[in-house]
Amino acid sequence: MMHQLLRFGIVGTGAMFLHWLVVIILVHLSMAPLVANVIGFICAFQLSYWGHRQWTFNAGALSHRQTLLRFVTVSCSSFMINETMYFVLLRYTALDYRLALVIVLLTVAALTYLLSRQWAFRHP
Repeated sequence: MMHQLLRFGIVGTGAMFLHWLVVIILVHLSMAPLVANVIGFICAFQLSYWGHRQWTFNAGALSHRQTLLRFVTVSCSSFMINETMYFVLLRYTALDYRLALVIVLLTVAALTYLLSRQWAFRHP
């Protein structure tokens, strides 16, 4: 389990960095942070899914159709929490949008790990 958590951290950190970087670039190009956050999520999803499927949870023996559908469900649920938290932090605090996004991404990562481990990539 410790190796799995470490692998989740490595893949998740890469996906979070990609998500964060895409948001920073798009905001720099004058896009609203909440809109940029959606695009960042879509970009990071690919890295996250393939990394967790192949390396973190070693789910290659499971049906791609099953794991993809489940991971999309987990990711979209997590993203709804992400976007809501991000909105609240941007609207009701003086935090810089970059710091607010880091806080949101780290908070939601724990939920994503638990749901991925217990359901999305769970071996029967």
